[in-house]
Amino acid sequence: MIRRQVLDEALTLASKEAPIFSVKAYHRRSVRLVITGNEVYEGLIEDRFEDIVRSKLGAFGASLLETVILPDDPQRIADTVRRMAATDTDMIITTGGMSVDPDDATRHGIRHAGADPIYYGAAVLPGAMFQLSYKQEMPIVGIPACGLYHKTTVFDLVLPRLLAGERLNDRDLARFAVGGLCLDCEVCRYPECPMGKTGC
Repeated sequence: MIRRQVLDEALTLASKEAPIFSVKAYHRRSVRLVITGNEVYEGLIEDRFEDIVRSKLGAFGASLLETVILPDDPQRIADTVRRMAATDTDMIITTGGMSVDPDDATRHGIRHAGADPIYYGAAVLPGAMFQLSYKQEMPIVGIPACGLYHKTTVFDLVLPRLLAGERLNDRDLARFAVGGLCLDCEVCRYPECPMGKTGC
């Protein structure tokens, strides 16, 4: 229950700031995946990222059209990103090579492919070395290695917004600092938990 006067005041304030919120529809987007890393490319270790990404995309009705595994070679990464961007691709996701080690070449390959702007780093754990960039209007997402070991990362916070057509920037990534800490609960309840809720 609420007093009519309080409700009227709230409605008056809301009418001056309208709309208070909006609801955007998800789009069935076509996604391509670039998995980088010499060990995976040479078959020394088995890739586990493709299944994770496919599952997360499938939850929103998005389609993974292609997966390419590449070595830590900036030029080959750049060539592949350019090729994918020239096809019927709505989003490119990359995995691996997002850290600051000398052989982490994915970020450099994305830059060489003509992505601009590039936002590197997010105030979220797990996922601090996340990258988001754009080639024209198409997002290119860089998932750090934590995506292999944690059920919920910054990728889970960003993906629904990208699929709804939002164009995020460095300020959006910084806002995730409030509520951006996964508590590693014994039983993960995401999205029914505080993770990412106060940073939107």
